[in-house]
Amino acid sequence: MEMEMEKGVKRWLVNISQWNPTPNEFYIAMSVLPQEQHSSVTRFMKTEDQKRALVSRLLQYALVHEVLEIPFEEIIIIRTPEGKPYLESHKNSMKFPNFNFNVSHHGDYVAIASEPICLVGLDIVCCVNPGKETVSEFIHNFSSYFSSSEWEKIVNAGSDDHVLDVFFRNWCLKEAFVKALGTGVGYKLDYVEFQHKDWADIYVKVDGDTLKDWNFWLFELQGRHRVAVARGHPRMASESYKKTLKQTHFDNDLYKLGFHLPNPRFLTRTVEELCALFPLCSYKTSF
Repeated sequence: MEMEMEKGVKRWLVNISQWNPTPNEFYIAMSVLPQEQHSSVTRFMKTEDQKRALVSRLLQYALVHEVLEIPFEEIIIIRTPEGKPYLESHKNSMKFPNFNFNVSHHGDYVAIASEPICLVGLDIVCCVNPGKETVSEFIHNFSSYFSSSEWEKIVNAGSDDHVLDVFFRNWCLKEAFVKALGTGVGYKLDYVEFQHKDWADIYVKVDGDTLKDWNFWLFELQGRHRVAVARGHPRMASESYKKTLKQTHFDNDLYKLGFHLPNPRFLTRTVEELCALFPLCSYKTSF
């Protein structure tokens, strides 16, 4: 059973800085998606933002198709009121007790992670100062989102680069956690405190209580990017996200199976590979 469940654990990553489509190639790639998804791509003004939005949706449909073997025309992906995407129930999704996925994009990367039993949350950050402020000015805009212990470690990290790195590592973990819950930006992040040993053996405390049924991983990517993955118990999901799940309560053995599944490193995919999965996609004939 463990080997079967492992098939539901996916970690895919696309480096969009390596994809520079012509306007026609971009249109063809978007055309493989359902028509109702197009506006979620074209609503962005900047080309880079459109690329991120498009690749995010390609990853969702391609992963669902590959893992659950659902025909593309039968895949329905919608969002909770808080904006978390989920797969509308399908008979093929019954092969896993609680299949769910999460996506993230920032900087050069767009990624997706899925789990067959546990909740999954994912966040990517590019560890650079995005504004014209000093590093100190920038991070202080977010001081209220960290516990006193976390904040002390951030401001005392050393050089500006080290301060940004520790700041974004903590931020990335917090975002992965709340995205797994499906709570959105309303969650009190200062109540969420991460502890670790050199960024390994990571665990979280919420309002002072350690959550023992959650796992966290933090990876480094090229170009000063970080990606965090959270895996935890479905009973903690937000009320709106619980409605999208098949199960929120599990017997201990089944939950432990999901909790201890291997966490693979991210597999790099290209836009061309994703598009080639879609039937009758003319984009793949150009390569």
